[in-house]
Amino acid sequence: MTTEQGTKKGKKRNWAPFLLILPSVIYLAIFFAWPMISAIRLAVYDDKARLSLREEAQHESTIVGYLPQGTYVSLLEHQGNFILQEDLEQEALLTEIWFQISVEDSNGQTIDGWAPESRIRVREETEDGTPIRGSVRTKLGIDADPQTIIYAESNENSEIVGKLDARTKVEIKDFVVLEIWYLISGEDDGEILEGWTQSRYIQVFSDGTQGRIARGDTGQVTTKYIQKMVNDRFFIPALRTTLLLMVIIIPTQFVLAIIMALIIQARLKGNLTLLYIFAIPLGVSDLAVGIVWFSIFTQHGYLNTILQGLGLIDSPNIYLSAATRQWIIVAIWLAEVWRATSIIMIIL
Repeated sequence: MTTEQGTKKGKKRNWAPFLLILPSVIYLAIFFAWPMISAIRLAVYDDKARLSLREEAQHESTIVGYLPQGTYVSLLEHQGNFILQEDLEQEALLTEIWFQISVEDSNGQTIDGWAPESRIRVREETEDGTPIRGSVRTKLGIDADPQTIIYAESNENSEIVGKLDARTKVEIKDFVVLEIWYLISGEDDGEILEGWTQSRYIQVFSDGTQGRIARGDTGQVTTKYIQKMVNDRFFIPALRTTLLLMVIIIPTQFVLAIIMALIIQARLKGNLTLLYIFAIPLGVSDLAVGIVWFSIFTQHGYLNTILQGLGLIDSPNIYLSAATRQWIIVAIWLAEVWRATSIIMIIL
């Protein structure tokens, strides 16, 4: 008993079969399972289906609702918000520049605050292009306030720290690039929703007060892709043709594969030669098979050349065209039977 137990304990598991099959498992996972799962996900899930609306113009703000992609919206307000450096390359991103300025007003008091680029004209820059001095732009319009408002922060909703007259010279201490956020209002299923969102998701129309949600930032399970496919005018003909090919190809392949497998299993004289002949399609790539069979059925291909050489036809026949659908089906049937029957034979 002691010897048997020692033998059992000393027996090592043979990992060689598992190691040999591991590359095949990895191959199937990478080139079959993962693409299949990804394709199914793409068919039923839209990564940009909805746009989240936030209570304030901040990334961390509470989400108050969602609007579907493509919804037409009204632009109620806008303000700038800090943008990450990596987000500067985003498509459809609307930005504005704010300058931090310092100046003495007409009363001799120093004003330190922020003003948008639209109100400050840069007059002097450093060698690397950094603005250091400028002047206040003149406002146009009879009813416009001639003075420019200076804010405590780079935000029009922040505290006002002063006002400056046109052409006032200012010192530019710093500047920031801000992304425009919009307060939008839109309707979804009869409900009016209102909230803040980034400009990168909004297509703004020419009047500046209306727009459209170009893309969302939140995914959603959807059937729109399936509906689009089913409602396409080519779907039913394609489905009918696919079913027809299944009906005429699969039984033919199965019957031929059984006959081929029985011949090999019977070990008749010359069965190895037959096995090599049967296995020829397995060693040819699908691309090469497609090119060869296409060359057979073209107007000046092998089939017409042989038939003309035998005197069976006077001029080349056209097999592959919109007017000869039956010949296209025959060509696909022959090519697929030749290509895949060997695989079924091996399985059987």
